[in-house]
Amino acid sequence: MDKDNKCIMFSRHSTALTVARSVTDAVYLLHLLLQFRMAYVDPESRIVGTGDLVDEPKKISMHYLRGAFIVDLSVMLPLTQVMICLVIPKSIGVSGANYAKNLLRATIPVQYALRIFKFVQLLGGQSANGFIFESAWANFVINLLVFVLAGHVVGSLWYLFGLQSVNQCLWNSCSALNITSCAQFIDCGYGIGGQDRVKRQPWLNDSMSRTCFDTANGFFKYGIYEQSVLLTTELAVNRYVYSLFWGFQQISTLAGNLVPTYNVWEVLFTKGIIALGLLLFALLIGNMQIFLQSLGKRRLEMQLRRHDVEQWMSHRQLPEDLRRRVRHAERFSWVAMRGVNEEELLSSLPEDIQIDIRHHFHRFLNKIQLFALKDSGLYEAVCDKLKHKLYVRGSDILSQDQLVEKIIFVVRGRVESINVDGSKSPLHEGAVCGEELLTWWLEQQASDGERMKVHWKAIRTIRCVTNVEAFVLQSTDLEKVTLEFSTLLQNPSVIAAIRYESLSWRTAAAIHIQDTWRHHQRRKKAAALLQGDL
Repeated sequence: MDKDNKCIMFSRHSTALTVARSVTDAVYLLHLLLQFRMAYVDPESRIVGTGDLVDEPKKISMHYLRGAFIVDLSVMLPLTQVMICLVIPKSIGVSGANYAKNLLRATIPVQYALRIFKFVQLLGGQSANGFIFESAWANFVINLLVFVLAGHVVGSLWYLFGLQSVNQCLWNSCSALNITSCAQFIDCGYGIGGQDRVKRQPWLNDSMSRTCFDTANGFFKYGIYEQSVLLTTELAVNRYVYSLFWGFQQISTLAGNLVPTYNVWEVLFTKGIIALGLLLFALLIGNMQIFLQSLGKRRLEMQLRRHDVEQWMSHRQLPEDLRRRVRHAERFSWVAMRGVNEEELLSSLPEDIQIDIRHHFHRFLNKIQLFALKDSGLYEAVCDKLKHKLYVRGSDILSQDQLVEKIIFVVRGRVESINVDGSKSPLHEGAVCGEELLTWWLEQQASDGERMKVHWKAIRTIRCVTNVEAFVLQSTDLEKVTLEFSTLLQNPSVIAAIRYESLSWRTAAAIHIQDTWRHHQRRKKAAALLQGDL
């Protein structure tokens, strides 16, 4: 509004705003083009429950043209740009800015309704793949953007309707003066010059029309548009920022501070703001609650688990040192597994996926020469029987002089081997401990066939330097594997390869060589002394 000349004027910044709006229209155009290559589920297959996916380009195009193409085309059409760049410039000087206002008021809300309809479909998950956003953060952000968009729409409509109210007040004043050409006075196109200002002098001197910009003492009741009257004369940035603020404020307060007049359209607009605010608050607060619950769910589960463990340790009267070790083990187990029962999760998946996941978990077996021969079936058999285990810092995986009842494959962390003489050897990721158990089983099968209970004792202690994640093959499972693949494993070259890769066997061989060498040196010394005496 041009307050000094008391007329409605068409903005000279419309070209820049049109270019900015074209960017959003380009996004909808890309969306439209994408739909011609977006596969869909055959509706007939849904009835029988097969859910066949159609990916033929011709069928996809025909399906889209018969479906949502018209709506998407209406959403994408640059109606605003066409009006501002083509239709409205031809009207300047005839019906001008007032005509432009009416065109914008008629077309923009219609196109916005279609765009919001498409946007709500995406939020509701009615897309080709059934969902849009999986993470809690993404859902929170997208719902916040919906709130921003709603504030933008409500604020823009409020400013547009406020502009219409000021325009109506000027028309009423012009009619009261019995002026026959009110459109020429109220509509000043892109602005007026000095010569036009002389013709408008009677209109400019009218005191009644001047009260249209006086919301306190004026005769026209603006109702909820009272703040927009003087806003119409501000800069473009101020107009938009304040309108956006007004939209946010009314949606947040459910239009609690608005007192509309008896105008039906004003009352309906206020009711629409209240309904939209209720809808958005239900949507936003509900999703924020889900978001916060998703963040705190694991933490609550961890706290409940910790509480149960503390109650159990108190009931069993465990000593404080043992309680400290239990707490440390529980924390490490929770951090490593994120509270997920891995075995239960795997058991619910199809068998082929389970096999692929286990192969991914146990890819460290490829580094072991024995399991590199996947064609033998030994690799799959071992993968199927490995169990995931966690060990905390300071724990002994194997203890010296205790029975070896498992083979441990270290996946993550550092361990050390403590020999009988107290010497330590560092072991890193990929190390194998207790592999002598495999050789023992093979030797038992190579004997008279009588199976006896395992009596192999560890000759070293395996201690965790850091928290360790490992996979374990128990002796009972190992027995089944060796029985199933006895022909392969009893091959002398295979046994030699196992012993060569085994740190225990290499240590035992080194000790045996040293003992033999010392015995040989003693015999040579004794023989030399005997020869000297003779």
